Amino acid sequence: MLYSEKVMDHFEHPRNVGVLENADGVGQVGNPKCGDIMKMYLKIDDGVITDVKFKTFGCGSAIATSSMATELIKGKRVEEALNLTNAAVAEALDGLPGYKMHCSVLAEEAIKAALGDYYRKQGLPVPESCKLPCEDEHGSCACGH
Repeated sequence: MLYSEKVMDHFEHPRNVGVLENADGVGQVGNPKCGDIMKMYLKIDDGVITDVKFKTFGCGSAIATSSMATELIKGKRVEEALNLTNAAVAEALDGLPGYKMHCSVLAEEAIKAALGDYYRKQGLPVPESCKLPCEDEHGSCACGH
């Protein structure tokens, strides 16, 4: 079987889909090669991610990794969420085919972009791990993240 049961479950029954109005952090990333776009919304209270939603335009693996990533950070402290890796997302899904690992990278980047937005809104320095490679010192980029 190409995809694990967990990947199929998160694709067919994604968790935490939607938009959070008045989100404390919002991050959007995309991969121009494959067309996947992920947008993450975070609600953070007293340093804890109390709610997280996502909207993903993309393949089944992109949807599954977005769903799993939200499950992995919900209820966690911001500092813990900063440590989430694409490998942890893929492992939690019992693996992904090699040519779909970029989806787990997008999920990690979307969360870190949303956390970066949260830090900016709080007037705090943005950790290096939250900055996308294309960002300038003000958190904006030319490619539309």
